[in-house]
Amino acid sequence: MNGTEQAQEIIDQIVALVTAYGLNVLGAVVIMVAGWMAAGWAGGLVRRGLGRVKSFDDMLCEFFGSLVKYVVLAVTLIAVLDRFGVETTSFVAVVGAAGLAIGLALQGTLSNVAAGVMLLIFRPFKSGDYIDTGSLAGTVKHTSLFVTELSTPDNVKIVAPNSQLWGTAIHNYSANPTRRLDIGIGIGYGDDIDKAQAVALATVTADARVHGDPAPMAVVGGLGESSVDLIVRLWCDAANYWGLKFDLTKGIKQAFDREGISIPFPQRDVHVHGLSTIAPAEGKGGNS
Repeated sequence: MNGTEQAQEIIDQIVALVTAYGLNVLGAVVIMVAGWMAAGWAGGLVRRGLGRVKSFDDMLCEFFGSLVKYVVLAVTLIAVLDRFGVETTSFVAVVGAAGLAIGLALQGTLSNVAAGVMLLIFRPFKSGDYIDTGSLAGTVKHTSLFVTELSTPDNVKIVAPNSQLWGTAIHNYSANPTRRLDIGIGIGYGDDIDKAQAVALATVTADARVHGDPAPMAVVGGLGESSVDLIVRLWCDAANYWGLKFDLTKGIKQAFDREGISIPFPQRDVHVHGLSTIAPAEGKGGNS
């Protein structure tokens, strides 16, 4: 066989391969490109659609959009493999077995995924809420399938595993539109309690941020060692909580000063009984 015949044989083999697999390769490429574009389009469509629903926040929109995208990509991969004649049933079984093995090896990681799904479904908090779990506290920035990102009041970033949040009690300070504010303040035992209550209430009701219903109140909360302990209780918008606490604490103190109502320092009265006078000891031995 001369060189010309060998070249012709190679060309014939290439033509046969292209004829046999070319259409499959071309079809697979078309399916892959179309599937990739469809996945991005479907995920974006879901995010935009859910974004128009007021009951869905950004975390849920992002979660369901990503979920739809990856489902479309998985279907695209199976379609590409089927184009090449791969038995997809066996492939799915192999993937399932591999997934079981990986799941056993990554139990902690998968628990975070499960916790992330539960957080996104039951929504104990949303982006922008201030939460406290006992060990963690901050404003929620983002929740993914694995971790939740928080920001503390002094702007420190916290990345917490979802299982740590889902497995504990969550105090959400932003969930309700209103909050109750209690301000504790002590007055001297010699001061007029009724007058102190009236002055405190006048200071509180003068602030427009304080709600009139329920009405503010000033009550005696206890009798301390050094003071009569008053509690000024009021309701306000959750967004005004800290501003009101700081302003009213200062305002009540200044109002008490103007009205001559004292805020005593901690003090104790000590009574000594049975103390006898001891004479100075005389020198021993005298002068010689």
